[in-house]
Amino acid sequence: MLPKLIVIEGTNASGKSGLGVTLAKTFNGEIVSADSRQVYRGLDLGSGKITPEEMQGVPHHLLDVRNPGEFFSMADFQRLAYEAIDGILSRGKVPFLVGGTGLYVDAVADGYELSEKAPDPELRAHLETFETPALYEMLLERLPDADIDPKNRHRVMRALERLEAEDYQPGTKSPRFTLLKLGVTWPRPILKERIDERLDRRLDAGMVQEVKALLDQGTSEEFLVKLGLEYKYLTWYLTGKISYEQMKEELGNAIKKFAKRQMTWFRRDDRIHWLDMSGNPEQEAAEMIRRFLDSDMQI
Repeated sequence: MLPKLIVIEGTNASGKSGLGVTLAKTFNGEIVSADSRQVYRGLDLGSGKITPEEMQGVPHHLLDVRNPGEFFSMADFQRLAYEAIDGILSRGKVPFLVGGTGLYVDAVADGYELSEKAPDPELRAHLETFETPALYEMLLERLPDADIDPKNRHRVMRALERLEAEDYQPGTKSPRFTLLKLGVTWPRPILKERIDERLDRRLDAGMVQEVKALLDQGTSEEFLVKLGLEYKYLTWYLTGKISYEQMKEELGNAIKKFAKRQMTWFRRDDRIHWLDMSGNPEQEAAEMIRRFLDSDMQI
Protein backbone atom coordinates (compact mmCIF):
# COMPACT_ATOMS: atom_id res chain seq x y z
CA MET A 1 0.00 0.00 0.00
CA LEU A 2 1.25 3.49 -0.82
CA PRO A 3 2.13 5.82 2.08
CA LYS A 4 -0.57 8.26 3.12
CA LEU A 5 -0.54 11.96 2.35
CA ILE A 6 -3.09 14.51 3.58
CA VAL A 7 -3.65 17.44 1.21
CA ILE A 8 -5.20 20.72 2.35
CA GLU A 9 -5.83 23.07 -0.55
CA GLY A 10 -7.93 26.13 -1.07
CA THR A 11 -8.19 29.72 -2.13
CA ASN A 12 -6.30 32.77 -0.95
CA ALA A 13 -7.39 34.09 2.44
CA SER A 14 -9.31 30.90 3.20
CA GLY A 15 -7.45 29.95 6.38
CA LYS A 16 -5.82 26.76 5.06
CA SER A 17 -2.43 27.48 6.64
CA GLY A 18 -3.88 27.84 10.14
CA LEU A 19 -6.04 24.77 9.68
CA GLY A 20 -2.99 22.83 8.52
CA VAL A 21 -1.10 23.74 11.69
CA THR A 22 -4.01 22.74 13.92
CA LEU A 23 -4.38 19.36 12.22
CA ALA A 24 -0.65 18.67 12.03
CA LYS A 25 -0.38 19.28 15.79
CA THR A 26 -3.29 16.93 16.40
CA PHE A 27 -1.88 14.09 14.27
CA ASN A 28 1.88 14.45 14.88
CA GLY A 29 2.43 15.83 11.42
CA GLU A 30 4.75 18.05 9.45
CA ILE A 31 3.75 20.41 6.65
CA VAL A 32 5.05 20.74 3.11
CA SER A 33 4.07 24.14 1.71
CA ALA A 34 2.73 24.10 -1.86
CA ASP A 35 3.07 27.72 -2.91
CA SER A 36 5.02 28.91 -5.93
CA ARG A 37 6.10 32.18 -4.29
CA GLN A 38 6.76 31.08 -0.71
CA VAL A 39 9.78 29.11 -1.89
CA TYR A 40 11.64 32.44 -2.14
CA ARG A 41 13.47 34.05 0.76
CA GLY A 42 12.27 37.53 1.67
CA LEU A 43 8.88 37.12 0.01
CA ASP A 44 6.93 36.97 3.23
CA LEU A 45 4.01 39.38 3.60
CA GLY A 46 3.33 39.51 -0.13
CA SER A 47 3.13 35.74 -0.45
CA GLY A 48 1.14 35.26 2.76
CA LYS A 49 3.94 33.11 4.19
CA ILE A 50 3.22 31.65 7.59
CA THR A 51 5.29 33.18 10.41
CA PRO A 52 7.39 31.17 12.89
CA GLU A 53 4.91 32.10 15.63
CA GLU A 54 1.97 30.89 13.55
CA MET A 55 3.73 27.56 12.93
CA GLN A 56 3.34 26.77 16.66
CA GLY A 57 6.30 24.45 16.56
CA VAL A 58 5.07 22.41 13.58
CA PRO A 59 7.93 21.84 11.10
CA HIS A 60 7.32 23.40 7.68
CA HIS A 61 9.16 22.47 4.50
CA LEU A 62 9.74 24.18 1.12
CA LEU A 63 9.69 27.68 2.54
CA ASP A 64 12.69 29.91 1.76
CA VAL A 65 14.55 27.43 -0.45
CA ARG A 66 15.56 29.88 -3.22
CA ASN A 67 16.81 33.45 -3.43
CA PRO A 68 14.66 35.98 -5.30
CA GLY A 69 15.39 35.87 -9.00
CA GLU A 70 16.58 32.27 -9.06
CA PHE A 71 14.85 29.84 -11.39
CA PHE A 72 12.44 27.41 -9.74
CA SER A 73 10.27 25.06 -11.75
CA MET A 74 7.39 22.74 -11.01
CA ALA A 75 9.85 19.87 -11.41
CA ASP A 76 12.12 21.46 -8.78
CA PHE A 77 9.16 21.73 -6.43
CA GLN A 78 8.10 18.14 -7.01
CA ARG A 79 11.60 16.79 -6.38
CA LEU A 80 12.06 18.75 -3.14
CA ALA A 81 8.54 17.91 -1.97
CA TYR A 82 9.14 14.20 -2.53
CA GLU A 83 12.36 14.47 -0.51
CA ALA A 84 10.59 16.32 2.30
CA ILE A 85 7.69 13.86 2.44
CA ASP A 86 10.07 10.89 2.45
CA GLY A 87 11.86 12.48 5.41
CA ILE A 88 8.61 13.08 7.27
CA LEU A 89 7.54 9.46 6.77
CA SER A 90 10.94 8.17 7.88
CA ARG A 91 10.49 10.02 11.17
CA GLY A 92 7.15 8.31 11.72
CA LYS A 93 5.26 11.56 11.23
CA VAL A 94 2.18 12.30 9.10
CA PRO A 95 2.86 14.42 5.98
CA PHE A 96 0.50 17.30 5.16
CA LEU A 97 0.71 19.06 1.78
CA VAL A 98 -0.81 22.51 2.27
CA GLY A 99 -1.17 25.25 -0.32
CA GLY A 100 -3.04 27.06 -3.02
CA THR A 101 -0.87 26.54 -6.10
CA GLY A 102 -3.04 23.87 -7.67
CA LEU A 103 -0.52 22.67 -10.25
CA TYR A 104 2.17 22.23 -7.59
CA VAL A 105 -0.24 20.35 -5.33
CA ASP A 106 -1.30 17.98 -8.09
CA ALA A 107 2.26 17.47 -9.36
CA VAL A 108 3.10 15.90 -6.00
CA ALA A 109 -0.23 14.39 -4.96
CA ASP A 110 -0.88 12.74 -8.33
CA GLY A 111 2.71 12.04 -9.29
CA TYR A 112 3.01 13.95 -12.55
CA GLU A 113 5.87 12.58 -14.61
CA LEU A 114 8.04 15.59 -15.38
CA SER A 115 11.30 16.28 -17.14
CA GLU A 116 13.59 19.28 -17.66
CA LYS A 117 13.46 19.32 -21.45
CA ALA A 118 14.24 22.60 -23.16
CA PRO A 119 11.44 24.27 -25.17
CA ASP A 120 10.95 22.69 -28.55
CA PRO A 121 11.37 24.88 -31.69
CA GLU A 122 8.63 22.84 -33.35
CA LEU A 123 6.31 23.67 -30.45
CA ARG A 124 7.10 27.38 -30.84
CA ALA A 125 6.28 27.18 -34.56
CA HIS A 126 3.02 25.41 -33.74
CA LEU A 127 2.04 27.99 -31.12
CA GLU A 128 2.77 30.82 -33.56
CA THR A 129 -0.13 29.61 -35.71
CA PHE A 130 -2.65 30.63 -33.00
CA GLU A 131 -4.03 34.06 -32.21
CA THR A 132 -3.18 35.41 -28.77
CA PRO A 133 -6.68 34.91 -27.25
CA ALA A 134 -6.59 31.25 -28.28
CA LEU A 135 -3.13 30.84 -26.74
CA TYR A 136 -4.38 32.38 -23.51
CA GLU A 137 -7.33 29.95 -23.40
CA MET A 138 -4.87 27.08 -23.90
CA LEU A 139 -2.84 28.40 -20.97
CA LEU A 140 -5.85 28.65 -18.65
CA GLU A 141 -6.79 25.06 -19.50
CA ARG A 142 -3.39 23.95 -18.23
CA LEU A 143 -2.87 26.57 -15.53
CA PRO A 144 -6.12 28.21 -14.36
CA ASP A 145 -4.31 30.31 -11.73
CA ALA A 146 -1.92 31.87 -14.26
CA ASP A 147 -1.38 35.55 -13.50
CA ILE A 148 -0.32 36.72 -16.95
CA ASP A 149 -1.61 39.57 -19.08
CA PRO A 150 -3.91 37.91 -21.66
CA LYS A 151 -2.68 40.38 -24.29
CA ASN A 152 1.04 39.75 -23.69
CA ARG A 153 1.61 37.23 -26.46
CA HIS A 154 5.27 36.63 -25.62
CA ARG A 155 4.63 35.84 -21.95
CA VAL A 156 1.63 33.63 -22.74
CA MET A 157 3.69 31.65 -25.24
CA ARG A 158 6.64 31.32 -22.87
CA ALA A 159 4.33 30.04 -20.13
CA LEU A 160 2.93 27.41 -22.49
CA GLU A 161 6.44 26.41 -23.54
CA ARG A 162 7.54 26.07 -19.93
CA LEU A 163 4.54 23.91 -19.11
CA GLU A 164 5.34 21.74 -22.10
CA ALA A 165 9.04 21.61 -21.17
CA GLU A 166 8.02 19.95 -17.92
CA ASP A 167 6.74 17.26 -20.30
CA TYR A 168 3.53 16.72 -18.37
CA GLN A 169 0.55 15.17 -20.11
CA PRO A 170 -2.72 14.60 -18.20
CA GLY A 171 -2.48 10.81 -18.39
CA THR A 172 1.20 10.63 -17.45
CA LYS A 173 1.20 10.00 -13.71
CA SER A 174 2.99 7.74 -11.25
CA PRO A 175 1.21 8.28 -7.92
CA ARG A 176 3.37 7.77 -4.86
CA PHE A 177 0.77 8.30 -2.17
CA THR A 178 -2.67 7.32 -0.95
CA LEU A 179 -4.54 10.61 -0.62
CA LEU A 180 -7.03 12.41 1.54
CA LYS A 181 -7.79 15.79 -0.07
CA LEU A 182 -9.49 18.46 2.03
CA GLY A 183 -10.71 21.75 0.54
CA VAL A 184 -10.93 25.12 2.26
CA THR A 185 -12.86 28.10 0.93
CA TRP A 186 -15.83 30.37 1.71
CA PRO A 187 -18.92 31.64 -0.10
CA ARG A 188 -17.84 34.37 -2.50
CA PRO A 189 -19.19 37.37 -0.52
CA ILE A 190 -17.39 36.22 2.63
CA LEU A 191 -14.22 35.35 0.73
CA LYS A 192 -14.16 38.83 -0.82
CA GLU A 193 -14.39 40.39 2.65
CA ARG A 194 -11.61 38.14 3.92
CA ILE A 195 -9.40 39.09 0.95
CA ASP A 196 -9.95 42.82 1.58
CA GLU A 197 -9.28 42.48 5.32
CA ARG A 198 -6.17 40.41 4.73
CA LEU A 199 -4.84 42.90 2.19
CA ASP A 200 -5.32 45.77 4.66
CA ARG A 201 -3.52 43.82 7.40
CA ARG A 202 -0.55 43.06 5.20
CA LEU A 203 -0.25 46.62 3.93
CA ASP A 204 -0.37 47.87 7.54
CA ALA A 205 2.27 45.29 8.49
CA GLY A 206 4.74 46.61 5.92
CA MET A 207 4.13 44.85 2.61
CA VAL A 208 5.14 47.96 0.64
CA GLN A 209 8.39 48.15 2.60
CA GLU A 210 9.05 44.47 1.90
CA VAL A 211 8.87 44.97 -1.85
CA LYS A 212 10.95 48.17 -1.65
CA ALA A 213 13.63 46.26 0.23
CA LEU A 214 13.67 43.57 -2.45
CA LEU A 215 14.12 46.22 -5.15
CA ASP A 216 16.82 47.99 -3.12
CA GLN A 217 18.66 44.68 -2.71
CA GLY A 218 18.81 44.23 -6.47
CA THR A 219 15.84 41.98 -7.17
CA SER A 220 14.77 42.82 -10.71
CA GLU A 221 11.48 44.52 -11.51
CA GLU A 222 10.90 41.87 -14.17
CA PHE A 223 11.15 39.04 -11.64
CA LEU A 224 8.80 40.73 -9.17
CA VAL A 225 6.24 41.61 -11.83
CA LYS A 226 6.36 38.03 -13.14
CA LEU A 227 5.46 36.78 -9.65
CA GLY A 228 2.11 38.51 -10.09
CA LEU A 229 -0.48 39.87 -7.67
CA GLU A 230 1.07 41.67 -4.66
CA TYR A 231 4.58 41.80 -6.07
CA LYS A 232 3.46 43.00 -9.48
CA TYR A 233 1.19 45.79 -8.29
CA LEU A 234 3.49 46.96 -5.49
CA THR A 235 6.42 47.07 -7.90
CA TRP A 236 4.36 49.15 -10.29
CA TYR A 237 3.45 51.50 -7.43
CA LEU A 238 7.04 51.82 -6.18
CA THR A 239 8.36 52.52 -9.67
CA GLY A 240 5.78 55.26 -10.24
CA LYS A 241 3.63 53.48 -12.78
CA ILE A 242 0.44 53.64 -10.70
CA SER A 243 -0.76 55.53 -7.62
CA TYR A 244 -1.18 53.96 -4.18
CA GLU A 245 -4.97 54.11 -4.46
CA GLN A 246 -4.91 52.54 -7.92
CA MET A 247 -2.52 49.86 -6.70
CA LYS A 248 -4.71 48.91 -3.78
CA GLU A 249 -7.94 48.81 -5.79
CA GLU A 250 -6.50 46.89 -8.73
CA LEU A 251 -4.61 44.48 -6.47
CA GLY A 252 -7.73 43.69 -4.45
CA ASN A 253 -9.65 42.96 -7.64
CA ALA A 254 -6.81 40.85 -9.02
CA ILE A 255 -6.63 38.71 -5.86
CA LYS A 256 -10.38 38.08 -6.07
CA LYS A 257 -10.10 37.04 -9.73
CA PHE A 258 -7.19 34.81 -8.82
CA ALA A 259 -9.25 33.11 -6.08
CA LYS A 260 -11.98 32.49 -8.64
CA ARG A 261 -9.46 30.83 -10.98
CA GLN A 262 -8.16 28.75 -8.10
CA MET A 263 -11.68 27.42 -7.53
CA THR A 264 -12.00 26.64 -11.24
CA TRP A 265 -8.94 24.43 -10.89
CA PHE A 266 -10.03 22.76 -7.66
CA ARG A 267 -13.58 22.03 -8.83
CA ARG A 268 -12.18 19.70 -11.48
CA ASP A 269 -11.16 17.29 -8.73
CA ASP A 270 -14.09 15.40 -7.25
CA ARG A 271 -11.81 13.79 -4.67
CA ILE A 272 -11.66 17.00 -2.65
CA HIS A 273 -13.83 16.98 0.45
CA TRP A 274 -14.89 20.59 0.97
CA LEU A 275 -15.04 21.48 4.65
CA ASP A 276 -17.98 23.40 6.10
CA MET A 277 -16.18 26.56 7.24
CA SER A 278 -19.34 27.90 8.90
CA GLY A 279 -19.42 24.91 11.21
CA ASN A 280 -16.47 23.27 12.94
CA PRO A 281 -13.98 22.57 10.13
CA GLU A 282 -11.24 21.44 12.51
CA GLN A 283 -13.46 18.74 14.01
CA GLU A 284 -14.86 17.73 10.62
CA ALA A 285 -11.36 17.43 9.15
CA ALA A 286 -10.00 15.61 12.20
CA GLU A 287 -12.72 12.96 11.99
CA MET A 288 -11.99 12.38 8.30
CA ILE A 289 -8.24 12.20 8.92
CA ARG A 290 -8.71 9.75 11.77
CA ARG A 291 -10.76 7.44 9.54
CA PHE A 292 -8.25 7.86 6.71
CA LEU A 293 -5.24 7.01 8.85
CA ASP A 294 -7.03 4.00 10.36
CA SER A 295 -8.21 2.67 7.00
CA ASP A 296 -6.50 0.76 4.23
CA MET A 297 -8.08 2.78 1.45
CA GLN A 298 -8.16 6.25 -0.05
CA ILE A 299 -11.35 8.12 0.95
